[in-house]
Amino acid sequence: MINHENDASIVWSPDHDPANVSNLKNFTKFVNDRYGLALSNYKELYDWSIRDISVFWSEIWDFCGVVGLKNGHDSSEDKPYFQEHSSMIDARFFPDASLNYAENLLGFASQSPDSEAILFWAEDKLKRSISWQELYDAVSLAAQALRDHGVKPGDRVAAFMPNMIETVVLMLASTSIGAIWSSCSPDFGVQGVVDRFGQIEPTVLIAADGYFYSGKEIDNLQKIDEIEARLPSLSLTIVVPFLSSTLGLELDMPKTESRWIYNDFVGRYTPNKIEFEQLPFDHPLFILYSSGTTGAPKCIVHGAGGTLLQHLKEHQLHTDIKPQDRVFYFTTCTWMMWNWLVSGLASGATISLYDGSPFFPKPSILFDLIEEQKISHFGTSAKYIDALKNEGLVPAETHDLSSLRLMCSTGSPLLAEGFDYVYKNIHPTVYLASISGGTDIVSCFVLGDPSSTLHRGEIACRGLGMAVEIWNDDGKPVVQQKGELVCTKPFPSMPIFFWNDHNKEKYQAAYFERFDDIWAQGDYAEITGNSGVVIYGRSDATLNPGGVRIGTSEIYRQVEQIDGVLESVVIGQQLNNDVRVVLFVVLASDLELDDDLIRSIKSRVRSGASPRHVPAVILSVDDIPRTKSGKVSELAVRDIVEGRPVKNTTALANPEALELFRDRMELEV
Repeated sequence: MINHENDASIVWSPDHDPANVSNLKNFTKFVNDRYGLALSNYKELYDWSIRDISVFWSEIWDFCGVVGLKNGHDSSEDKPYFQEHSSMIDARFFPDASLNYAENLLGFASQSPDSEAILFWAEDKLKRSISWQELYDAVSLAAQALRDHGVKPGDRVAAFMPNMIETVVLMLASTSIGAIWSSCSPDFGVQGVVDRFGQIEPTVLIAADGYFYSGKEIDNLQKIDEIEARLPSLSLTIVVPFLSSTLGLELDMPKTESRWIYNDFVGRYTPNKIEFEQLPFDHPLFILYSSGTTGAPKCIVHGAGGTLLQHLKEHQLHTDIKPQDRVFYFTTCTWMMWNWLVSGLASGATISLYDGSPFFPKPSILFDLIEEQKISHFGTSAKYIDALKNEGLVPAETHDLSSLRLMCSTGSPLLAEGFDYVYKNIHPTVYLASISGGTDIVSCFVLGDPSSTLHRGEIACRGLGMAVEIWNDDGKPVVQQKGELVCTKPFPSMPIFFWNDHNKEKYQAAYFERFDDIWAQGDYAEITGNSGVVIYGRSDATLNPGGVRIGTSEIYRQVEQIDGVLESVVIGQQLNNDVRVVLFVVLASDLELDDDLIRSIKSRVRSGASPRHVPAVILSVDDIPRTKSGKVSELAVRDIVEGRPVKNTTALANPEALELFRDRMELEV
């Protein structure tokens, strides 16, 4: 075991819980026994996993107990589990396999029928839970009703739903049939919904009558009417009475042959054995959407087998989820972390759903949830951790968080100071997994390793089976140097295609234009001397003053340590054939951006980063535009400052904030 006294950067190691044998260690033994190997640490396991990706992913299938036919109906072992192709896009995993995603998520219904499968909170308005048997029965009813309304494999089911139990039920019912699920959270405007669903032409729309946010009751019935009118492909609409039923009211809505209230829709059936369609490994499962802040959202189609295998690997090996663990992630149904969370059912975990503001009715509400539900795995965003820090919360002193074993953070880079806050103020021995991947792969490239020591400010490792490297501008792999995060070999959760991209031109342009036949994720990153990873920001938002590349997170790390700076966004503004760094800050209400504060910010950036990082201009704003998943939209700010239109403001949670950056006199050139 490493001596912590000799390395102050180590914030966690396995000796914090010596009685716990991680799934990752069990998998290493599983592989060693099968192949007569002597893999003894994560690096050796990782190197083995990318040496022969066919063998590795086959072992993930077996170790995680995937329900399905790996070789199709022919049980011979001589069929390849991976088919190479001249292009990375067209490589295929498990070409002969068949399975059903929903069947794999409902497997524990027979093992633990009376245990809780899903827990649900809607702010302070509603608390519910559902057992595994109740979940199975609810899916059975919904699947029967959908089949009787003509839903078949390949049909698109579009959900305009809060993060609630019925959303999971209807997703599982749809995918049990082989329908393709796609969802948007109910805070989207009508145009934002139509921009997404209109492209995929759904036959079914599922929508809640309303939802709660920050204590407010938000009715969505008028939105549903408008969405229906603008989606001519629909043959069925199911309205879930969430707002009305929570308030004890009857849903007042005209019913037709094509529009049903959820309880009436399923109420004519009795629970029965679910008929799970056995479908190819690459059968479409989910359609997710790019953020759309630089154009129409791209419709990214993910396959059932690849999504399931990746999530099982990440949950069991990288997040150490075990049966009966309780897993929470703060997310809406728009963000890929919802899909990731729900897949936790396949590992026998109880999943916890929360819908509403994470700060209502009080800033500590999610820690109330951890304490009451005895959450073992808690997931959130780096921005939420920053917000807690700015609020001065110390949950370790106010809540019993003894159930908590692991925290995940994603959405933007988690700075070293974020690690400090978690270990000082939330939990001194929790494993803190900073993770990063994206909607593009509905999973992660880099994430946690609960078998090894964890270093402050670093993502622990590259994911097993993911041949991740950092390449310089010449296309050469580098270590301890900044560059482009790439993946040099195929992996199962690559999109199977983009919707309406028949020649895969959009797919090719999205990931393979930077380097020939090499996946470039668009992250500016570095592999550290500890074999960890640091992500400095998006490549397309990277600053280039004087031709020197600077990751935006390097500036955020310095600026947001200054008392009174609540949040910031930094962009590069074109000026005289160069780029000047412009920083916008949101300040505490009792603070003004005077000359002293500007000097303090510049001094902190100069000493903590470098003179190249120092902003040429610093301005204050009252708000910063974010996407629906909470990411600061640097590109939208840059477009406004440069006088370009933001092509899809419906992707933003607060598009009105853009006006704070428009036509600023201080930035005229």
